[in-house]
Amino acid sequence: MKIDHRLFDMARAEPLAVGPDVLLRPSLFVRIFQSLFRMRIHKSGGRILWLGFGFIVFYGLIVWKLAMLALYPGEVQKIAFPSEATATARPDILDRNGTVLATDIKTVSLFAEPCKVLDADEAVEMITAVLPDLDPRRLREKLASDRCFEWIKRELSPQKQKEIHNLGLPGLGFTAENKRIYPNGSEAAHVIGTADIDNTGISGIEKYIDGQGLADLKGAGLNIQSDDLKPVALSIDLRVQHAMRDELQKAIEKYKARAASGVILDATTGEVISLVSLPDFDPNFPAEAQKVDAINRIVVGTYEMGSTFKALTTAMALDSGKFTINSTLDARAGIRYGRFKIGDFHPQNRILTVPEVFIHSSNIGSARMALGVGIPGHQAFLKKMGILDRLQTELPESAAPQLPKRWSELSTITIAYGHGLAVSPLQAVMATAALVNGGYLIPPTFLPRTPEQASAMATKVISPETSEAIRYVMRLNATEGTARAAAIPGYFVGGKTGTADQSGKSGYDNKTVLTTFMAVTPADKPRYLLLTMLDDPQAVEGTYGYRTAGQNAGPVTGLILERVAPLLGLVPRSEPPVMPFPTMVKLGAWGTK
Repeated sequence: MKIDHRLFDMARAEPLAVGPDVLLRPSLFVRIFQSLFRMRIHKSGGRILWLGFGFIVFYGLIVWKLAMLALYPGEVQKIAFPSEATATARPDILDRNGTVLATDIKTVSLFAEPCKVLDADEAVEMITAVLPDLDPRRLREKLASDRCFEWIKRELSPQKQKEIHNLGLPGLGFTAENKRIYPNGSEAAHVIGTADIDNTGISGIEKYIDGQGLADLKGAGLNIQSDDLKPVALSIDLRVQHAMRDELQKAIEKYKARAASGVILDATTGEVISLVSLPDFDPNFPAEAQKVDAINRIVVGTYEMGSTFKALTTAMALDSGKFTINSTLDARAGIRYGRFKIGDFHPQNRILTVPEVFIHSSNIGSARMALGVGIPGHQAFLKKMGILDRLQTELPESAAPQLPKRWSELSTITIAYGHGLAVSPLQAVMATAALVNGGYLIPPTFLPRTPEQASAMATKVISPETSEAIRYVMRLNATEGTARAAAIPGYFVGGKTGTADQSGKSGYDNKTVLTTFMAVTPADKPRYLLLTMLDDPQAVEGTYGYRTAGQNAGPVTGLILERVAPLLGLVPRSEPPVMPFPTMVKLGAWGTK
């Protein structure tokens, strides 16, 4: 057979026909991509369409992902890291003299990264051997989770930190945190408040500070240090605070009272110099603040203030122009109103002047003054004095007054002598301060305030003459009436007692009383107002079987004043002031002759 070598040669050479230009020919996708960028005018429209399509797909995926995050947020796990979770720094809190009341210290906390833990069971066994207070089951749940961050134990001691470190367990770490401490323990606890384990304010001034922008700074993720923050100075004087707390604690023990509280207010500026409410708590242990009886009785509690309210009634009557300091009121018999009869605790059974109504604490005389002014006038006066509205201060906690559901004539009668209307004690102190400081209502504050600042926000509520009359009858009560127990020599004290039966579910209970004492010093030129309250004191040796304020709250106020007056800069006077109440002398008021 003859072989055609040309065919053989062609078959053999056929593979060579596929040259490099064919082997390296780009794929369809590559040719399309190259065509997009090939500078041919007639193909520019196609390139734009392809690019537009690509952008639509890309941004469509982004929109779809955002929609999924919005619709199913729980499916997305938030990853926390120590730098985000650690407690933020807080500014120091100081008293008016610069003494530290609250500050931060550095502490160390233990965290875990469960995704790096090799053996959760082994880790639980070793960690609980060092920290036996941890719940093993809860700890294992944390270490076996798919999270990237879990707190294990906050605020470790240096010794525990060393022991955990020596375990050599992977996935564990330490981070520095800020811990809030209160060097003075329970002193001023109700004013300062508390912060939680994350250093967030939860009550008192601590919560107020967060509301002034600290919480916003933390939310912005700023790395704040204590040194970056200006200290917060309070109007509280720690020395005065300690003395008052000590005397109230002794009063609870002596008179077997259920609780005690007190406040000292600068009547010229509205600054709260001291506020004590017992039982109190140690803010270093925030759980103590949850105790039922550890409330701030001065701000959060509301009480019928008893006869201390008669100062308001007397001022209302005099300022209305319907009564003068020389007016007389019939107290020979009680007032009958339906099935109720209003009488006096120590009846005089005679005609009384306005000063006598005050020093004998006559319910009958006070009721007649209020009836003389009338219901609308009574309501308007108490409204003007800030008694009918919730009192707002820097402390977030406050209580609204408890008003009569229907303000009847009987309501006016009982409120005139301190029953039927419950207010916070700080409200009563604010109103009484306005009665004695010349007639200016100044909102209370727990921050320093100058006399100029106080004057700018003061509201004139009564005339200077009415204010002098109230100072006069309060001083008269300290020399001839029920306030004599607080008349410390040298300080020209004025005062008013108050004893009120406490109300319960079935009405008033005459077996439990609230005793109060309101004192002003010096009575000729008032600077400070003191309120002392005892919850359900008992008759003890020396009280002659009585539980009234003159036998307990009055003497306690005197002891407090004797201790704090030098701290407040009050210098005792060897002689009483000359002509302290000139207008009363000019009018020939009872007791000035």
